Amino acid sequence: MAQHRVHPALRPALIEVHVEQIEQLFYSIDPSPFHARDLDPQADDYIVACARELPRELSLALVIHLDRPLAPGQELAQLEAAIRSHFAASAGATRARLRELFRRGRISLLIGLAFLSLSIALGEFSRDWLPLGSPAQILRESLLIGGWVAMWRPMEIFLYDWWPIWARIRLLDRLARMPTRIVQRRHRPAPAEAAPAD
Repeated sequence: MAQHRVHPALRPALIEVHVEQIEQLFYSIDPSPFHARDLDPQADDYIVACARELPRELSLALVIHLDRPLAPGQELAQLEAAIRSHFAASAGATRARLRELFRRGRISLLIGLAFLSLSIALGEFSRDWLPLGSPAQILRESLLIGGWVAMWRPMEIFLYDWWPIWARIRLLDRLARMPTRIVQRRHRPAPAEAAPAD
């Protein structure tokens, strides 16, 4: 069970997670040492989703409610470093994805402009060797439409596709800076059994 909330009198905004043991936060088949392991995909998705709902102007902090204490050799500093490293690596990978998107956008733009220029030139040239009339007009309009269709993909990249990725990078950067705190759950002792009556 997990929850998140913003405390009005406190900063930063808290993302709260409840797990039985700390290993549940990390990818179970990752053979890396504790301080270098990736977060479990579900834990990653949940923390990112919680952070996305919180005000952008606030810094973030992660509070882990833990049922079992950390194992020997596991320290809070290592846990915090592992979580920060995970989100920093995610931000780096997303930046690489954005660079690749812009690279494809530039190539698509060059191809689209070249095809659009060719379509316009062919349309103008057709005026000289096609008779006036409906078929020639349809051909010229088709060439022009085809040229603008070739511009659809680069326009989509530079107008719409890049900004959600940039927003995710900013969010991951915030997560890569957040401190981590552990709250150890206190187990109530079992009630003592009543002594048998004589």
